[in-house]
Amino acid sequence: MAEGQKQPEETTKPIFRNLTADDPEPETTLIESLCMNCGKNGTTRLLLTKIPHYKDVVVMSFDCEHCGYQNNEIQNSGKIADKGIRITLQVKTPRDLNRQVIKSDYTRVQIPSLDFEIPSRSQKGEITTIEGIIERAINGLEQDQPERREKYPSSAAQIDQFLEKMRKLKSLDEPFTIIFEDISGEFHIENPSIPLKDEGCIVTRFKRTTEQDHILGIYTENSNDVLLKPIEEGEFPLEEIESEVLSFQTNCPECNCPCETNMKMTNIPYFKEVVIMATVCESCGHKTNEVKSGGGIEPEGVKIEVTVVGKEDFSRDLLKSETCHMQVPELELEVGPATLGGRFTTIEGILMAIKDQLSTSTAFTGDSTLPETVNKMDTLISNLNKVLEGNLKITLILDDPAGNSYIQSLSDDGLDSGLKITKYKRTFEQNEELGLNDMKVENY
Repeated sequence: MAEGQKQPEETTKPIFRNLTADDPEPETTLIESLCMNCGKNGTTRLLLTKIPHYKDVVVMSFDCEHCGYQNNEIQNSGKIADKGIRITLQVKTPRDLNRQVIKSDYTRVQIPSLDFEIPSRSQKGEITTIEGIIERAINGLEQDQPERREKYPSSAAQIDQFLEKMRKLKSLDEPFTIIFEDISGEFHIENPSIPLKDEGCIVTRFKRTTEQDHILGIYTENSNDVLLKPIEEGEFPLEEIESEVLSFQTNCPECNCPCETNMKMTNIPYFKEVVIMATVCESCGHKTNEVKSGGGIEPEGVKIEVTVVGKEDFSRDLLKSETCHMQVPELELEVGPATLGGRFTTIEGILMAIKDQLSTSTAFTGDSTLPETVNKMDTLISNLNKVLEGNLKITLILDDPAGNSYIQSLSDDGLDSGLKITKYKRTFEQNEELGLNDMKVENY
C-alpha cells in the first residue's frame, strides 16, 4: 500500500439483519443437537434476523439426517414488552383464516365456542396463520387416535366428534371467535385492512401479575436490600439539568448493536416540559428521535382537531406523545401510539414522517404483499403528496388519553379558527391502558 494511502475501513454489519437481495448469504450458526425422534445427533441452524415492524428474532431450524425429522421454531431476542397483550379476533372470511400470526412460547390460544384451549408454553413460538393453528391442533389430536380406538374406544369416539367440529372451523360454516393472550406481549397478528384500522380485532394490553413476571424471569429488587443515598438539597439544580445534554448506553432499535442515546429536557412555550431523546447508531447508521412528557398524566384526556389548508398550517408546532392516536378522516388513515412514538415536530414534519415510513416499509411493498394492499398504499401515498403540495384539505386529529399532546395556535389570543381542543373524561379501559386503575397514592 502506498505511503499516506488510507486503509479501507471494515464495514460493521448489524447483528440482526433484514433478509434482502443485497445480503444473499446471511450468517447462520450451526450447532450439533440431539434428535428427540431417534436419539442420534442432528444439526440446528440459527439465523438472527428481523421481522419488519415487529422485532429481532432467532429462527431455528433442526434437521436429522438419520431419521429425516425436521423442526422449525422462532424465539424473541429483544426485550420483553412492558405489558401483556390480549387479542380477540372474529373469524368470518377465508382472508381471516389466512391472517399471518407470530406467536411466542407464552401465547395462550382459546376458541370459546368449542371450549378449546392451547395452554401457554405448550408449543414453541412460530410464524403461522389462523388456519395453521387449527390444522396443527387437529394433527396433534389425530396422532394417537389409532391406539386410542383399540384401548379407549369411548374416548376416541369423543375426540373424533371434536375433530369434526375443528374441521368445520376451517370451512367457515359459521363465524367463530379466537382469543390470543400473551403475557410477554410478543404476539402479532396481520392486519389485512392496512392502512385502515383492523375492525375484526379487539386489542387489549394488560399489566402482568407478579407471578406472570416470575414466569418470564422478571424479578424486582427488594427495596429493603437496596441502600439509597439521600439527595442533598441543591445537589442537582433543575436549571443545570435543563441546560445539560445527558447520555446513556442503549441498543440500536434497528440492528441491536450497542450505541449511545442523548437526552435533553426542554420547555415547550404555553405547554409543558418534555424530554427529547436522540439515538445515532455507528454500525448501521440508523437515526431516531423520540419525545416523552416531562410531567405526569393530565387529569383529563385531550382531543385536538386542526384543519390543514395550506403552508401556513404546515408550520404549526406539534407534539405527539407516546400515548397519542392520530387520524386523518379524509385519507381514512389511523396511526396508533406505537407507530411513530413520541414526536416534537411540525404538521408538515409529521405528515412527511408518515409518508416516509409507508414508502420504505417492506411489510407493505414486499413480494408477498397482496395486490389490493399495494394499491391502497399507492393511493394513500399519492394523497399525502397532494396534501404536502397544498392541493388537498384535511383534518388532522390527535386523541391523547394522557393529555400530553399539543398543536400550536396561530392566534396570539386563544385558539384560532382552524383549531379545536376538546377535553374529556377517560374511560375505564383508557385508564387501564395507562396503568391508572391499579395506582394507589393514598394510605399505602
